[in-house]
Amino acid sequence: MTETDAGVRGAPARGAWAKGPLRPLRRAGAGRGPGEFRHLGLVAALALLAVVGVISEPDNFPTSGNLVGILALAATIGVITVGQTFVIIGGGIDLSVGSVMALASVWATTVATQSYGPAVMALCAILVGTGAGVVSGLLISYGRMVPFIATLAMLVSARGLAQRMSDRKTQLIRPENDAIESLSTTKVLGLPLVVYIFAAVAVAGWVLLNRTTFGRRTFAVGGNPEAARLAGIDVRRHTLLLYALSGFCCGVAAIIIMARTTTGSSTHGDLYELDAIAAVIIGGTLLTGGRGTVAGSILGVLVFTLITNLFILNGLQTSDQLIAKGVIIGIAVLLQRRGLRSPT
Repeated sequence: MTETDAGVRGAPARGAWAKGPLRPLRRAGAGRGPGEFRHLGLVAALALLAVVGVISEPDNFPTSGNLVGILALAATIGVITVGQTFVIIGGGIDLSVGSVMALASVWATTVATQSYGPAVMALCAILVGTGAGVVSGLLISYGRMVPFIATLAMLVSARGLAQRMSDRKTQLIRPENDAIESLSTTKVLGLPLVVYIFAAVAVAGWVLLNRTTFGRRTFAVGGNPEAARLAGIDVRRHTLLLYALSGFCCGVAAIIIMARTTTGSSTHGDLYELDAIAAVIIGGTLLTGGRGTVAGSILGVLVFTLITNLFILNGLQTSDQLIAKGVIIGIAVLLQRRGLRSPT
C-alpha cells in the first residue's frame, strides 16, 4: 500500500502527517537546535574538567603523554559507542557490546587464527563481531524478541563462549603478529594509530547518519516504526542492519583492545555496554529513539574518559568513579525528559 492509498483509506491527511508520525521521514535531523546547545554544554563540561585536572594535578594532567593516553583509552569504547548510537536512534538497545568485543578478541587470538597472520586476525575479529550482531538482529527483527532480552541473552552467551574458547586464560599475541600491537605503539603526528581508527569510525558514522538514506531511515524507524513501514521502509531488515553495524563496531574495538593489551581475553569489555549507553545518553540521544547525533556521543565518551582519568590521577577509588557516572547519567535522563515536556 502506497502513502497515497493510505491517505485515501482513512490515514491522517497530508498536512497532519507533517506534524505527526511521519515527521522523522521529513526531518531526519529533528531536534538539531537543542542538540547544538547540548554539544556546547558538553564542550563546556570538557573544558571545566580540564581546568580541574590542571588545578588538581598540574604535574601530570597537562602532559602530552597523559592527553594521548586519554584519547587512546577513549578509542575502544568510542568505536563501540558509534554503533550503539545507531541502535538507540533506531529505537533499540544493545547490551551485548562488551561481551561481543571479548568474544571477538578471544577468537582472533586463538592459536589456529594467529597462524594465518595479523590480517586474518583482524578480519576474524570483525567477522565475529558482525556475526554476533546479525544473530541479535535476527532475533529482534524476525524473531520479534524485545531488544533488551535478545541482547541480554547475547551478552551472557558471548561471554560464556569466550570463556569456553580461552579456558578462562589470557591469550597472548605472538611476536610474529606484532603488526597488531603496532597499531598502538606506532605514532603519526604524536598520536597512535588506534586514535586514527577511532576518528575514522566516528567520521564514517557521522556521514552515514547525516548524509545517507540509511541514516534518514534510522531516524524514521526509531521515531515511528509504523509510519516508516507505511512509507515503504523495510523496518525488519533495517533493524537487522543496525545490530549488524553495532557488531561490526565491536569487532573493530576488539582489534583496538588487542593492540593496546597485546592479548585476547574473556574479561575484555566488562561493563562496556553501560559506558557506551551512558555516553550516548549524555550526548543527547533519546532512549526512546528517533533523535541523536554521533558527535554528541563522541563528546559523551570524552567526558567519561576524562572523568576516569582525573579519578585515577587523584587516587580516588573505582567506586567513586561509578557513583559519579551514575549521577551524571541520572541528570542527563532528567534533562531529556524535561526537554521533551518543554513546548517547541
